[in-house]
Amino acid sequence: MKAAVLHALGETPRCEELPVPVAGPGEVLVRVTAAPINAIDRARAAGTHYSVSAGAGLPMVPGVIGAGCLPDGRRVLFGSRSGTMADVASTPPDMCFPIPDSVDDAVAAAAWNPAVSAWMTLTWRAGLQPGETVLILGATGVTGRLAVQAARHLGAGRVVAAGRNPHSLAAVAELGADATLHVDAADPDLAAAFVHAAGGVGYDVVLDYLWGHPTEVLLSTLVQHDMLPHGRRIRLVQCGDMAGSHIALPAEVLRSSGLEILGSGSASIPPVERVTAALREILDLLARGTLRIEVERVPLERVAEVWGRDQQGRRPVLIP
Repeated sequence: MKAAVLHALGETPRCEELPVPVAGPGEVLVRVTAAPINAIDRARAAGTHYSVSAGAGLPMVPGVIGAGCLPDGRRVLFGSRSGTMADVASTPPDMCFPIPDSVDDAVAAAAWNPAVSAWMTLTWRAGLQPGETVLILGATGVTGRLAVQAARHLGAGRVVAAGRNPHSLAAVAELGADATLHVDAADPDLAAAFVHAAGGVGYDVVLDYLWGHPTEVLLSTLVQHDMLPHGRRIRLVQCGDMAGSHIALPAEVLRSSGLEILGSGSASIPPVERVTAALREILDLLARGTLRIEVERVPLERVAEVWGRDQQGRRPVLIP
């Protein structure tokens, strides 16, 4: 069978011939029809994701999510520990989820990871309440775009989208953002834009896929220069580090603003029934056209060509 194969961390996977895998105990084989290139797949292949040990499991087939057909013909989304970027993959049956008839395999596969991530970050980690104001830092990426749509669907009163790409920001506005802003502005201009975009009420929830300097500028706007009780909780959920892995955090920001910083990752995953319920709702929203994601269908043979490319809000999906 054909498969994307990674021989060393930090290299680019390339399409090669491999033997068809053998299903382990309690597993079934799936004929893969679509395998997205997610951020976690690239981070794991680079060796920069915290879940990867140096040299462990190499060579390997990347991919933790895919769509495909079971031996009985059912179309499913599935997760796999042995890699999904191949003609055939193995999976436990309890990691298989039916795909609605009206949802394309590539769309379903592309949406699973980023949509569930955004959904659970808003509901489980941030505890978003109807009417609250949400800021998405890094809204022009695939997950950020879905976060904007999820926040709107979940009842946010105001959604602000921040990012770098002007074309993508315009698209995000069409997906439900009430305001957009460019994070590449000079610091004083960016700080003023953060304050203005909040609509005079401030932010209740911040989903931060950037971190680094843009977050430092945002935090500088939260300081209250008085000793009055404000009683406002600002829940900032750290989801990614596209703009840098570290920030400088002055003590006065935490002590004067009501800021709470949380993380969203493997250690904060909710109970599995919450995740599967979210996935089913997301698939239903895709079927109804309420949730949208842009995909680029790419033959598996071209994995090396598209692996490191800037996705610009459009998820590449490998088609065996």
